[in-house]
Amino acid sequence: MSNFARDPILTPVPILDLRPTQITVGMREVDEKRNLLRKRGATKIGNFLGDHMIPVILGPKQRHYVIDHHHLSLALHKEGVKKVLVTIVADLSALDPEDFWIVLDHRAWVHPYDQEGRRRDFAKIPKSIEKLKDDPFRSLAGELRRLGGYAKDTTPFSEFLWADFLRRRMPVKMIQRDFSTALETAMKFAKSQDAHYLPGWCGPVA
Repeated sequence: MSNFARDPILTPVPILDLRPTQITVGMREVDEKRNLLRKRGATKIGNFLGDHMIPVILGPKQRHYVIDHHHLSLALHKEGVKKVLVTIVADLSALDPEDFWIVLDHRAWVHPYDQEGRRRDFAKIPKSIEKLKDDPFRSLAGELRRLGGYAKDTTPFSEFLWADFLRRRMPVKMIQRDFSTALETAMKFAKSQDAHYLPGWCGPVA
């Protein structure tokens, strides 16, 4: 099982060579990470990068497929960082593309859903981090977790599950018009019995 060890790659990989395994991110969350990076300053970002290696799957043609930290990767790119260190979670480079995506799908290493929550073909996944699309509900779900609406959970793509839960109950215009009000509404939904099946659910407010 040595193929599935986390082997750090000490040679930095260009961020724009990283391949996403999802279609969307929450751009509001990306912007927040950019602000945090700016506060660190250039001298501290190097240490930060060493402590936050990007987990990847080595796929066909030796390409690096990101399976976590899509938001951070995009934030680093937007802040002008050219390369990052990666950690190989699995080496699937011997597989052909069709088998590769099937394995990723079965291991919950890919999330091929668009900004409306619809599952799409794997071909719709962007070929570059900078091509990721914005899903406002993913931003809402991320902020909801940070404020205690639900607990951090190891379930893959748990924030997207919460995003889809909220998507079915709130209009996207509410988020775009007034994020704070949308967050208050989302908190009420998060604490309701309707959300009991979701990862990290904290129970209803008494």
